[in-house]
Amino acid sequence: MPRIRVEVDGATYEDDVEPRLLLVHYLRERLGKVGTPVGCDTSNCGACTVLMDGMSVKSCSVLAVQADGADVTTVEGLGIDGTEHPMQRAFHEEHALQCGYCTPGMIMASLDLLRENADPSETEVREGLEGNLCRCTGYQNIVKAVRRAAKEMREPAGQEVTP
Repeated sequence: MPRIRVEVDGATYEDDVEPRLLLVHYLRERLGKVGTPVGCDTSNCGACTVLMDGMSVKSCSVLAVQADGADVTTVEGLGIDGTEHPMQRAFHEEHALQCGYCTPGMIMASLDLLRENADPSETEVREGLEGNLCRCTGYQNIVKAVRRAAKEMREPAGQEVTP
C-alpha cells in the first residue's frame, strides 16, 4: 500500500492508503473530517469541494494518493481559534443555506473564486460557482453572501473605505 503524507487543516498526517481510496473518504473515514459531505460521488454536485494547495477540488474525484505532499483545507479548517471565517459568517448572515448539504462545498469553491477575483460581480460569482449545485436556495443569497464576504475580506475590520 502506498504511504502518503498530507497536511489537513494545519495538521500533518502519514498513512498507508489503498491506491483507489478517494480523498473524500480519506478525510471523512480516516481523519474524521465529516464536514466534507459525500454528495453525488460523480463530481457533479461539488458538495465535497476542498482546497488542495489553495485551489478548489472535488474530493470525490481525487485519489488520496494524489494528495501526497499537499496542503488540504476543509471547511472545518477555516476560521481561527473558534472564530468563523468571513465566508462562513456571510453565508450565515445572508441566509445562504437551507438544508446545508451543499454549503461546505459552496464555501470552499467561493474561497477559490475570491483567490482569483477579489471583487467578483454577481455574474462572475454565478459563473465561478457553476460546478457546485444547490437544490434548495435558488442561489440568490449564496451570491449575496460571496459578495459580502469578498468585501469584508478586502476591507480589514475597523477600516472604512471612502469612494
